[in-house]
Amino acid sequence: MVKHQPLQVYEKQVFISFVTGFYGCRWKRYQRSQDNSSRWECTWFIILCSSFFLLLFWAYFWLVAQNDFNEFNWSVYNRYGEWRDETIPIIVCTIVGFSYLTFLTILAIFHISLGQQLNLHSFHKIGVLATLLTIISGVITVDDIWGDEWGILHVSLQSTAPFLHTGALASVTAISWLVAGCVVRRERSKFHVILILIYAIILLAVYLAPLTFTCPCIMDHHSLKSRPEIIGRRGAPMLAPENTMASFNRAMQHRASSLEADVTISADGVPFLMRDHTLRRTTDVSKVFPARQFDDSSFFNWTEIRSLNAGQWFLESDPYWTVETLTVKDRSRIRNQTVCSLVEMLRLAARANSSALLNIRIPPPEHPRYRSWFMDTLWTVQKAGISLKRVTWMPDSDRGRVRGLQQTTNERLSIEDLGQRGITSLTLHYSKASHKDIQEYLANNVSVTVYPVNEPWLYSILWCSGVPSVSSDAPQVLQKVPYPIWLMSQNTYNFIWITADLVSLAIVTGIFYFKNNRWRMQHIGKPSYNPEQIMLSAVARQSSRDVNIMKEKLIFSELDNGLSSSEELSL
Repeated sequence: MVKHQPLQVYEKQVFISFVTGFYGCRWKRYQRSQDNSSRWECTWFIILCSSFFLLLFWAYFWLVAQNDFNEFNWSVYNRYGEWRDETIPIIVCTIVGFSYLTFLTILAIFHISLGQQLNLHSFHKIGVLATLLTIISGVITVDDIWGDEWGILHVSLQSTAPFLHTGALASVTAISWLVAGCVVRRERSKFHVILILIYAIILLAVYLAPLTFTCPCIMDHHSLKSRPEIIGRRGAPMLAPENTMASFNRAMQHRASSLEADVTISADGVPFLMRDHTLRRTTDVSKVFPARQFDDSSFFNWTEIRSLNAGQWFLESDPYWTVETLTVKDRSRIRNQTVCSLVEMLRLAARANSSALLNIRIPPPEHPRYRSWFMDTLWTVQKAGISLKRVTWMPDSDRGRVRGLQQTTNERLSIEDLGQRGITSLTLHYSKASHKDIQEYLANNVSVTVYPVNEPWLYSILWCSGVPSVSSDAPQVLQKVPYPIWLMSQNTYNFIWITADLVSLAIVTGIFYFKNNRWRMQHIGKPSYNPEQIMLSAVARQSSRDVNIMKEKLIFSELDNGLSSSEELSL
């Protein structure tokens, strides 16, 4: 009896079909190929990787920029005149784009590891290109509207650098599997040599990266100073409208040590609290005084200002996404808020035995109180009954006329300039307050207040740096941080760093050794063929004469063995 065996048995390769199908829409076996990728497809792979890393940078920026989301919306408002929460569409688009590019990048890496051609589908090429152009335009727009915010990247690295280093170390170690698969072979080209050199340089740079880190929280536990005091910046604006009595009361409820407010002088000499130059964003001036809604707020008299509602806008715009967390009683109280005067805020601080930080906006030269704004403010402070030693104000001007009041400046000055001007207090933006500068200021008895600090990670960095106080829009959040998020000694971190590098080096060496031995066992002395490339059309056809002779032999063989002539014979 003749037994018939198939020439080639193809097993279903679900994983390869999934990878090549979603990446290049090549679901069938005959559509796939293990030939080398063309230069055009390699170029698209480089574009994909570049887009992924750029989007990774973009996502990290917005992750740490949560500290200043309201500042971004305020910048957009000042530019276009309408209040919109622009962070929501940005975050949604970033999440969608990052998920999409991450998925494609993982599929591309699987293509390389499986030896498949990098044939990216045209639909994905359009999607990658659109995502890349969107990110580039977003970076340009942010740099134009909010260029100062790039400084948060450098500040955030003081907290995230050790963890980013660990992630980078794990990624570079994992990539060694692909690199080893490309370069461990007998026929090496210039490309393989360049590839291994680039990988070695990147690996060495990652290993030595901690030498460039400046992390304040890598310190001895006993050197940690006392917890920084929290100043309610415009009260607690996440829980109530900024610069209102409701906001300052909420700040006091969350144990803020001091209150910070923006002071403007009215046309009749009454200091009141208002951040913007106009009343449009935080009051209903467009309804009460529609013809004057674009006028400078300082040109309204106190009676007109007091008639405006300063709370309804908060419930309608929900600038911090916190309205839903408020009770019905809180919403009712907020709805009836009016513009707060300076004397009201100072009396609240005096009753709470607290202090106040005033950001005074000097009125324009054509203002009726331009020459008397200083005395108007000073008289209001005295009228409030608060100790002058508990009041600090900006700008740092008219120092000769100030008696007993504390003055501060938001300029980053040298120790020599501070001594010449007699300044003992600084109020700096976190991007201008480096760890080295803070240490220098504190060593020379200069008090430093950093603003705005709304996220626990930033608060932890400044705590480790020894900052005595921070100004925050979220005192209710920072009060829940009893200790820095992470803190470790230098010796502990050095041990973790060196151990991780040695483990990574051992894994990389083992992968290259394993790949080299496996390649030798599979290729040396053996013919090279690829079952994926076997095609039925490539099988050589025998001549019809040979086929007939083979049929005759089979028939006689079957008859000799006593088989039935009716049994099916097949080749």
